[in-house]
Amino acid sequence: MRQIALIAIAAGFVLPLMASAPANAQATRTWVSGVGDDANPCSRTAPCKTFAGALSKTAAGGEINCLDSGGMGAVSPNKSLTIACVGVIGGVLVAGGNGINFNGAAADVLYLKGLDIEGLNKTTGGVGVIGVSFNSGAGLHVEDCSIRNFSTFGISIKPSTAATFSVTRTTLYDNTSGGIQIRPTGGFTSGAIDNSMIYRNGSGISLDGFGGGTGTSVAVARTTINSNSSIGITSTSTVVSNIMVRDSEVSNNGTGLSAANGANIRIGSSSIAGNGAIFSGANVLSYGNNQINGNGADTPTPALVPGGLH
Repeated sequence: MRQIALIAIAAGFVLPLMASAPANAQATRTWVSGVGDDANPCSRTAPCKTFAGALSKTAAGGEINCLDSGGMGAVSPNKSLTIACVGVIGGVLVAGGNGINFNGAAADVLYLKGLDIEGLNKTTGGVGVIGVSFNSGAGLHVEDCSIRNFSTFGISIKPSTAATFSVTRTTLYDNTSGGIQIRPTGGFTSGAIDNSMIYRNGSGISLDGFGGGTGTSVAVARTTINSNSSIGITSTSTVVSNIMVRDSEVSNNGTGLSAANGANIRIGSSSIAGNGAIFSGANVLSYGNNQINGNGADTPTPALVPGGLH
């Protein structure tokens, strides 16, 4: 009897410890729902309500998914992470500050898919500053997202170390300063913008090499940059900074293209039309196979790329 009692007492200590262990564990996949609760473990059967609530319960390199549509809130990832909402609305409504604020370590990568990010800049409800801010980390990938109505930029890429980025099938709309800002603060940054719509922002794509980085290279393909009040695509830098544009449309902007301070923009198989001015700066270069007309000033045309298709 005494042995049974001791076993029972020991079990009484062990079972609570076993029961509490999973509460502190981080899962490689967590879930959020419009009707979830951040007190939950973020499992599929007991989802959290917000991305921020799921962040601490998701292991580095893990993934947060949306079970259904809802307002999932702003979040500041500080580790490698995927946030993916496919087939539902993963809403991020921002009344102040940034929507997604990425502060990763040097090897961390953030992947965003299927998010609807609203900055409320056109309402009296508040002002979101940046839709997606890439401050530090190795990489940012934005896919199938809508980012609009922020007081500065839809996406701001300003990593403090060497990094890469991609923006694919994404719409950037009505952001006051611009659609995409690329302004590295350290290291060399390379990236790609593909199959996207950058519409009615301040500037469309803005590459600024004066942040402290060592250089930038950006490829733009199958993308429409339309009706931005300032410049469709601008590149200015005293370090190596190149933008290659192909199979794209740059139209109805204040100025189509602008390159200054040694930065280059090269364009091929693209339409440059209906802009207030076609371009500014001596380093806007053409492969000679573009459709350029209907601008406020179609002459002089861009210089041909040395050694390129003439």
